[in-house]
Amino acid sequence: MSPDTTPEPLDQAIARGGGLDTLLRDLTDRAVQAVPGAAACSITVRRGERLLTLAGSSGLPSGLDLRQYEDGSGPCVSAAGTGDERYVPDTAEETRWPDYTRYALSVGVRCVLALPLAVPGETGAALNLYGLEPDGLAADRERARAFAARAADAVTVALRVEGERAAAPDVRTALLSRSVIDQAIGILMAQERVDAQRALERLRGMSQHHNTKLRDLAADLVSRAARPQRSPRPPLPPSGRGQ
Repeated sequence: MSPDTTPEPLDQAIARGGGLDTLLRDLTDRAVQAVPGAAACSITVRRGERLLTLAGSSGLPSGLDLRQYEDGSGPCVSAAGTGDERYVPDTAEETRWPDYTRYALSVGVRCVLALPLAVPGETGAALNLYGLEPDGLAADRERARAFAARAADAVTVALRVEGERAAAPDVRTALLSRSVIDQAIGILMAQERVDAQRALERLRGMSQHHNTKLRDLAADLVSRAARPQRSPRPPLPPSGRGQ
C-alpha cells in the first residue's frame, strides 16, 4: 500500500463512526499493511498515572505492552513519556531494557519501533510497531513516521468524539436538573408569595434539613404540585324513601 493512498481510508474510518475501539483497531491493522516489516501494531496512551493500550492489531501478543507498563520501562513507555522515537534493531542484542527485550524475544519479536503521537490533551501516546526479523523496520522508518503523523490526527478526532459522547448524558442530566429546580422555585414563589431568591433559599434550607439532594427535593415538589387536587365529594341526595 502506497503511503499516498493511506489518508483517504483513515478519513473514511472516522466518518463511519464505528466507535473508538473500531477506529483504533482499524488504524493498527492499517499500520501493519502500510509499513513493510511490521507484523503487529499497538497504540499506547497515558491516562492519568497509567499507560493503557487502546488498541492492538491482530497477531499482537497480549503481554508485549503490558510487560512494559508493569516494569515502567521499554521503548513504548519511553516514546510516550519523552516524545522521542525509540528503535530496537534486534531484541537479542538490546541492552537498554533487558527484562522487556527478553520477553519480546521469547514471543518471537526481533525489532520494535515506537513512535510518539502528538495527541492534544493527552500526556503521552505512542504508535508501536513490532517486527519478526532483526532490523526489519529500519528501511521503512520514514513511511512509519508519516503514518504515525496521520494516525495522531485520527486518534485525536476519535478521542474527542468519544469524550463528547460520554459527556452528553451528564449534560442532559444537568439541564434536566436545572429545569426542575426552576419549576420548583416558581411553585414556591406562587405559594408563598416570595421572590426567586427567597424561594431558592427556602429550597436549599429544606434540602439541608431533610438531607436530600436539591434536585430530588425539587422534583418531588413539582410532582406533588402536578397531582390533581381532589375536590370534596358532594353530599348524597336524599334517598326519597318514606316520601
